Amino acid sequence: MINWAALPDANPSEAELAAVSEALRSPDPVERDGRAYPRLIGWVPGLAEERRLALGDVMAARFEDPEIQARTFAPLVLGHVVKSGALRPAWSAAFARWYPAEADLRGHHPELGWLHSVAHGADLLAAFGQHPAVDPEPLLALGAARLLAPTGHVFDAMEDDRLGFALGLTLTRPELTERQSIGWLDAVAEVFAAGEPGPVPAEVSNTLRTLRVVHLLTVRGVRPERGGEEVRALPHGAAVGGRIVEVLSMAGGYLG
Repeated sequence: MINWAALPDANPSEAELAAVSEALRSPDPVERDGRAYPRLIGWVPGLAEERRLALGDVMAARFEDPEIQARTFAPLVLGHVVKSGALRPAWSAAFARWYPAEADLRGHHPELGWLHSVAHGADLLAAFGQHPAVDPEPLLALGAARLLAPTGHVFDAMEDDRLGFALGLTLTRPELTERQSIGWLDAVAEVFAAGEPGPVPAEVSNTLRTLRVVHLLTVRGVRPERGGEEVRALPHGAAVGGRIVEVLSMAGGYLG
């Protein structure tokens, strides 16, 4: 049993770090979301690099955890580790295997609390998207794969905003060419072109709404930090916005 009040604000012992990391797997949302998560992300900036790398390894391994809440809270902590500058190539590979394959897309569960696999994964995608050592082009394709993966769940907890923001932030990387910036939309166009009359599949609805968010960001720019003053423009925003309009028009024709 963790004595939360006795934990230090910084420089935890190995036993304390391990115990709180394990509590991030808890099915109790108060223990997991209210206590373990804020404690871990508060510790991350002050950890020595080797300890941040070790914590990142633990979180990356959680993508294969049998418990949904363990899988979906791991990317939140791993994102903070990546934003601190620490990185292993294996982390992005593990994330790429998990993110489009995760079948449980529920935002909130009455007993487990927030699960939010799409949104929490989007936060990690955004962290990778800002790291200079991570190639941004595969991240864009990964976002498209997550959107297009067949599902019966329609986003209902602003997952489209979170994933749209992550894609928009990744699109601010200056090394992306125009073709790389729009190439990820080809997979979306292919799915939309194959659509048939009838009810809109959940994954198509999710994709439509997420693309509208990205289109807005091509016009307004992206604020990397909530409430921050910095606004980053998308280097190829006009091309991305134009291609999104073309793709959206394929699905409904309302923008044509």
